[in-house]
Amino acid sequence: MGGKNDVRIEPVTQAGDISRCFEIAVAAFGTQTADGIWMAFNPGWDTPEGKVEGASRMRSRWATSTVDKSGNLNTVFLKAVVPDSEKGEVIAGMAIWVQGSMVPGHGDVPQADLAKAMDLDALYPKNASEHKYLCQIDKSLTRQRVEAIKEAASQSPPAVLDLELCCVDPAFQRRGAASKLVQWGLDEAVRRGGLEAVTEGSRAGRTVYSRLGFKQDGPEIEYHIDDEFIDRALPSNIFMRTGRLRPSTT
Repeated sequence: MGGKNDVRIEPVTQAGDISRCFEIAVAAFGTQTADGIWMAFNPGWDTPEGKVEGASRMRSRWATSTVDKSGNLNTVFLKAVVPDSEKGEVIAGMAIWVQGSMVPGHGDVPQADLAKAMDLDALYPKNASEHKYLCQIDKSLTRQRVEAIKEAASQSPPAVLDLELCCVDPAFQRRGAASKLVQWGLDEAVRRGGLEAVTEGSRAGRTVYSRLGFKQDGPEIEYHIDDEFIDRALPSNIFMRTGRLRPSTT
């Protein structure tokens, strides 16, 4: 088995890689950790049809990423590639970094209304209850992220870089892929003018994030959901941020 030096990080540039990226998310967030938020946003993730549909949604998002005024992609899909004795190399992990801003031309503006930001009927046709649930958990999860983006509006550059998702196939964990996926984004935040990096850290991810400079901001994220959803399992998350990242002077 290879080590950390065998892991290569690069942006996804081929649509064909997205299916593998979704497979990794299924293995990590579905099978391994049973993340209630991820599963809610990916109905049927454990069925052949659901996997095809989930990969298609991810591919569509990858293909429609916008750019900022400097030509940088606002949504960057990353892949962690490792050597493989049979295939030569395989994608072992993936991450999504998103540049967010309230200022046009400096990043994607966060949508206050999830129902307007995505087609919830495509996930749960004519199911108002599930639509409401998704809106409530998304608003709770991203509240501090949105506040950080609003704070950045008066700074230069007026944006933050958000680690929206990071996962590694369980078969390739503990080889440094997650750390390198995160470090790529931190380096990119510096390259883009000294942005702050933020994320919602799960129990599985926060150790890695802390080691790379993220600090917890506030208590455990509280999910504000209606009583009808109170029995649904939701994951532990904390909001984490780095402060503005500047080039090293040493």
